[in-house]
Amino acid sequence: MSETSYQDLSNVEKTLLITLYIRAMESQRPDALVKDERAEALVRQLDQESLRKTLALTDDFSRALMILKGREFDRFAQDFMARHPDAVVVHIGCGLDTRFERVCSEQPDNGRVEWYDLDLPEVIEIRRKLVGGEGAHHHFLACSVLESAWLETVSVHAQRPFLFLAEGVFMYFEETQVKSLVLTLHDRFPGAELVFDAFSPFMRWGHNSRVSRTGIGAHLHWGLKHPQDLERWGAGIRLLDERFPFQYREPRIRCAWQVRLIPFLAKAIGIFRYQF
Repeated sequence: MSETSYQDLSNVEKTLLITLYIRAMESQRPDALVKDERAEALVRQLDQESLRKTLALTDDFSRALMILKGREFDRFAQDFMARHPDAVVVHIGCGLDTRFERVCSEQPDNGRVEWYDLDLPEVIEIRRKLVGGEGAHHHFLACSVLESAWLETVSVHAQRPFLFLAEGVFMYFEETQVKSLVLTLHDRFPGAELVFDAFSPFMRWGHNSRVSRTGIGAHLHWGLKHPQDLERWGAGIRLLDERFPFQYREPRIRCAWQVRLIPFLAKAIGIFRYQF
C-alpha cells in the first residue's frame, strides 16, 4: 500500500480503518492482548494525527472489549485449523481485518488451508486498495453474505471441513435473515462449525439508545436471548462453546468486573460456536 492521506479516503474507508487502527495501537502496547504487526505496518502509511482524532470517538474500555472479542475469534480459528489442517475458513464481513495473517502465522502446517475473506464489493475494493490482493490460499469474495453466489464458489471444497466466522455481522441483520443464512449453511455444509458474536436483547436496546442519543454508530436489529435458541432452528444444530468477555478477569476491563455478579449483564455480549 502506498502512502495514503486519511483525508483522501471516503467516509466508508474511514469507518473501516477505525478497527484496523485499534488493533495496530493495541499491538504496540507492552500489555498487548493481541499482536498484529501487519496492522501496525498498514497504519504507519496513513496520516496518524487524523486517525487519532477519529479514535478519540471510542474509549479504552470499548477498544479493549473489541480486542478481547477478536482474540476469541482468532483462538477459535486456530483451534479449528489445528484439528483440521485441510480446513476451509470463510471470514464473513472481513472488513480490513488481517485475521488470515494473524491466525495462519501461528499454524506450523497451514499450506492446505483455504481461506476466504467475504464482504460487500465496495469493501473488498477498499481492501485491495489498502491491504493488498489475494494469495495462493487466500481468496476474496465480493458480495453480500445473504446472496447465493459465494456459496457456489466455496462449495468446490464441499468434502472438506468448513469453519464460518462472523464477527460484528449478525447483529446488524434481521432475525429472519440470520435464521435463513444459518439454515442454508446447515443444509449445504453438514459438520461445519459457525462462530459468531451476538448482543443480548437488553444490550441491543442499550446500544440503540446510545446511537439514537449520540448519532454515533449504527442501530442493531437482532439480539440473541439464549444461545440454545439456535438449536431449535433446525435438527442437528448444536451449541459447542460460549464465551463472554465481561466475565474475563482482564485488568483493562476492571470497571466491568462487577457485572459478573449480574447474570443478564455478564452474558450481555457473547461469542458462540455451533456445529451443524
